[in-house]
Amino acid sequence: QVQLAESGGGSVQAGGSLRLSCSASGRTYRPVAMGWFRQAPGKEREEIATINIYGRTTYAESVKGRFTISQDSAEYLSASLQMNSLKPEDTAMYYCAARRPLSPFFDDWGPGTQVTVSS
Repeated sequence: QVQLAESGGGSVQAGGSLRLSCSASGRTYRPVAMGWFRQAPGKEREEIATINIYGRTTYAESVKGRFTISQDSAEYLSASLQMNSLKPEDTAMYYCAARRPLSPFFDDWGPGTQVTVSS
């Protein structure tokens, strides 16, 4: 069993920055992709950034140019999300997730970290 854990959430004013980190414990493995998702109250969960084993990244249009996903090459199941120029609409619970080899889905999830952006 693997456990993912996010850190780095908090409260910030609009225009500010935060850096989220994701780490793992337990039976780690080399994921084929890591991703960051978020869910705001009353809204569906949104995929905002992913990175695969080749370093290819994808971003939601809502965060493109402001957020950057990266991975610690020395650690499996690690991922960071640098968030700049934060907006009040970025307020949400943020989750990291990992996709196992041969799986089409993100299988393992962290409990989430809250990000609140005030205007």
